[in-house]
Amino acid sequence: MDSSIINEDAFKQIHTLDQALSQRYISLDPSGYFLIKLKRSSKEIVVEHYSNNIDNLGRAVDTETGQPIGCKEAREKVPTTIYKGRSAKEIGIKLIEESTPPPISRLDHALYLGRELQKAEICLLKNTPYIQD
Repeated sequence: MDSSIINEDAFKQIHTLDQALSQRYISLDPSGYFLIKLKRSSKEIVVEHYSNNIDNLGRAVDTETGQPIGCKEAREKVPTTIYKGRSAKEIGIKLIEESTPPPISRLDHALYLGRELQKAEICLLKNTPYIQD
């Protein structure tokens, strides 16, 4: 998108709102979580699905160890499924229409994933870095 057509005031307001909304409490999806990456060599979005359990404090815990899963910890975990596609829509269809049962059990998680997939697609098209929220 040409930056000259962006309404800067609206952009700042939306960015501020999104930052605040990202700080709210969310219930985690017991069906697992996703890591989204770009594979530029094949022009694909790669989505890795990982299983988890939710403990009595609402934290995602490792299915094998029962220990809380940290966002920044370095560990080798194998995804339960890997989805690849050239667009957000293609991956969304694979997740919801072609997976039985779908790996998403919460509507708020599905909305989040849709936003992130769209953001990843734009970064792929613009050849800019993608950082998952």
